[in-house]
Amino acid sequence: MTGTDRYTTFLRLLPTGDNAGEQARYPLSTTESVVLGRDPHCNVVLDPLVHRAVSRRHAEVKPILGFESPAGNCFWQLCDLASANGTFLNGERLKDCQVLQPGDRIILGQGGPTFVFECQPKVNPAQPVTPVPASSNPPTATRRKRTAASTPRLSATSPPPRRREPDAISLTQLFPILSTGRQLTHKAYLLPGGITVGFVVLMFAAVGNPLVFNLLLAAYLAGAAYYFVYELCGKRKPWWILAGAALVTLLLLVSPALTLFVFVFRQVLPGELPTGDTPVAFPILLIKMFFGAGLMEELLKAVPVFAAYFLGTQLRSPYRERIGVWEPLDGILLGSASAVGFTLLETMAQYLPEVYKATLSSGEGAAQLASLQLLIPRVLGSVAGHMAYSGYFGYFIGLSVLRSRRRWLILGIGYLSASGLHALWNTVGSISPVFLALVGLLSYAFLAAAILKARELSPTRSQNFATRFYK
Repeated sequence: MTGTDRYTTFLRLLPTGDNAGEQARYPLSTTESVVLGRDPHCNVVLDPLVHRAVSRRHAEVKPILGFESPAGNCFWQLCDLASANGTFLNGERLKDCQVLQPGDRIILGQGGPTFVFECQPKVNPAQPVTPVPASSNPPTATRRKRTAASTPRLSATSPPPRRREPDAISLTQLFPILSTGRQLTHKAYLLPGGITVGFVVLMFAAVGNPLVFNLLLAAYLAGAAYYFVYELCGKRKPWWILAGAALVTLLLLVSPALTLFVFVFRQVLPGELPTGDTPVAFPILLIKMFFGAGLMEELLKAVPVFAAYFLGTQLRSPYRERIGVWEPLDGILLGSASAVGFTLLETMAQYLPEVYKATLSSGEGAAQLASLQLLIPRVLGSVAGHMAYSGYFGYFIGLSVLRSRRRWLILGIGYLSASGLHALWNTVGSISPVFLALVGLLSYAFLAAAILKARELSPTRSQNFATRFYK
């Protein structure tokens, strides 16, 4: 608050470690609002490379028109503009708007830039002025309680509230866990940390039992790889839907349906995979892998995605939205989850037993070590392998829902391109590890590009938690 002629009101940006000597001041107008954010059109523009937690239009300081004290003092209020990381006034998160008083500290996001709302008398030797009191009965309609307990309203003659000394320390500073509350569960990855601890305890208990230990390790690594994709997608999907997609794929692989897939793609179509050490020319091997591995396995892993789509169309809200496939992000999440089930069964039931038998002649310990050495890169590498192909195809399945008039063209391109990446990976593995790494990087790049485009096309983009720093 300030008188229009006697006082100057401004926001002072507190210095940081890099600009300790700078004291930027931003004057406030008695008629127009001042917007703070990363957008170049804001009145106070913050560097997007330094303050990434600040939204494009983060907060607004505006005068309260029509309310003045008898002395002619004006009032300003701080409003949060639906920022992603919140606006904090004197350490408390702001929900709507609140009247500012001299000395108030405004923080944009947790640990973001800090401004101080200040009023200073104009220099006029002919007319001495008195300091502005901390409160002069601001309009009560716009004031909010600053603590859970009610505080008495200050009058124009009331002394300013006593401020805490800078070196004072509170109980919550000494014991931070007492004050973090929901932030601990929402921002500190408490759930992933708890799951990790649980798996560690179970693996300790499974020492001496290689089969159980390998199962636990494979499940944890697959979950960690999928969690990375989930966080990158940024859309919430019930865990039981995602686990269900993985389970359906796993059941398909142990059911008679697999025999039908093998018959169609490897006997009817030219997808019979080579056996033994007989060399096969690269073009011929690529064609066989395209039909016998790419087309067959990508269609099999897409079954849970199509099933979720058809199931969603038959349900009512809110299960319709939770289960169904309505946008590319849904397809990516379900397709990647399906790939987790495929990777786990393929690794544990096919590749590990083969390696174990091949190295058993060197001793049981050597065979177990070889199995472990194969398990870790196969499961972790699925983020650039099976999860990449299936997630990429899932993008096209979701896109076909948004662009239903070109559905078959979209599905055809997605199916063929995902199968092509899959076949290329299987083929170059016999040439050189360098080519294998390049194809893996290419596959992950395709998946990441699909995720970024899916976030851009998402009808629920404003609720996407992966884009909270770029709002």
